[in-house]
Amino acid sequence: MTRFRPPRPSHCPAHGPRRRALTATVPLALAALLASASPAGATTTGGAGVGDPYFPLAGNGGYHVSHYGLDLRYDPAARHLDGTAVLTARATRRLTRFDLDLSGLKVTGLTVDRAPAAHRRDGQELVVTPRRALRKGQWFRVTVTYRGTPKPVTDPDGSPDGWIATDDGAFVAGEPQGAMTWFPANNHPTDKSSYDISVTVPQGRTAVANGVLVGRRTHQGRTTFHWRQSEPMAAYLATATVGTFQVRQYTTRDGIRVYDAVDPREATAAAPVLKKLPSVLEWESRLFGPYPFRSAGSIVDHAPDVGYALETQGRPVYDSAPDVDTLVHENAHQWFGDSVSVTSWKDIWLNEGFATYAEWLYEEQHGGDSAQKAFDALYARPAGDPLWAYPPADPGDGAHLFGTPVYARGAMALHALRTAVGDRDFYRVLRAWASAHRYGNGTTADFRRLAEHVAGKDLGAVFTTWLYTRGKPSRP
Repeated sequence: MTRFRPPRPSHCPAHGPRRRALTATVPLALAALLASASPAGATTTGGAGVGDPYFPLAGNGGYHVSHYGLDLRYDPAARHLDGTAVLTARATRRLTRFDLDLSGLKVTGLTVDRAPAAHRRDGQELVVTPRRALRKGQWFRVTVTYRGTPKPVTDPDGSPDGWIATDDGAFVAGEPQGAMTWFPANNHPTDKSSYDISVTVPQGRTAVANGVLVGRRTHQGRTTFHWRQSEPMAAYLATATVGTFQVRQYTTRDGIRVYDAVDPREATAAAPVLKKLPSVLEWESRLFGPYPFRSAGSIVDHAPDVGYALETQGRPVYDSAPDVDTLVHENAHQWFGDSVSVTSWKDIWLNEGFATYAEWLYEEQHGGDSAQKAFDALYARPAGDPLWAYPPADPGDGAHLFGTPVYARGAMALHALRTAVGDRDFYRVLRAWASAHRYGNGTTADFRRLAEHVAGKDLGAVFTTWLYTRGKPSRP
């Protein structure tokens, strides 16, 4: 995500705020969180959250969703959404009751394995009681019909998040909480699923979601777009952005199917940047390993009130025409954040620090300033600068997830690691991280263990100094 543009300190002024099918096995990280979130004696109910310290109600215990089938109908003029969500899931313990995350919309029907199920609302929780208890290991299907006017949630840092209405449709970006504003979800990064997303909109509008466009048809003045995301995806990375877009489709020489959708008001500014996408993906693939998805592209909306871009999986969404740094940043997230996702939101530097450092590397290798120069300029900031306000691997709470330390000091931590182990081992670490955790999750501790294994030495001082030390570190 780009909620702000970390300045390239040597020459740029600070900008304002910016912001294969899934296997049936539950990821180990998810299983651990589910176990930790289950209080003694509550073994037949799914937890209202997976135990994330920053967002206690995010996600749900007791089951894993393998696939979402979302069938949506949106009227931009009335800002009205009708939806049917079909979740294919597996119980990870016996369940007499379980929760889904859903905010604001009215549920008009709910079945579990085609049998009507009792349900009630409790804040953002949709509490479901199936007619028969679900056995541990049982596959089941939940169908929810719902309608209403989707409204974004406000994140702890004050940013809007979720389904955000625009003058011609909707800008849909769900980090960290917003998926629940437009579909019922197990809304935590540890629960990753495949998706089919169909969106029906008035003829002349375009609905862009994740993955590959597998169908499009127009009937009686309305057009339905059917998108398929086969590789596992966290709910917050799903999008269904609607607008009046100019569309360009092509296939890269590596076989990646690209779909660009650009608001005409942003087309002139966006065109020269989007032309660089194939070369940016090739460059990132050389550094990080094979591109993890079969599709790529960009959604460039005209959404001046949003204030950020987001790495929606396989096709980032931008609130306005991006610059090259933002293009590099959001597409680096396809490896770091999307394919390899965090296990807990407090480890968000594994997403944002990596994507910010990708910007530094791109500049370094394309005639700009070196990463060392960017590091030195940042380190020159005084001890009272916001850069040193909190350590990137321990932001403290949800209000600080997208602040300068996570991005810029997170990038500094990676540069310190590079300096400590040398370029050869550093790039081996990046590729091994993207490969070992492909389509899964990781933690800062996992990353340290991998780096020490590749480098063959203890890196505790580097990780402690740059990721966990409060205030400005003493430079090693």
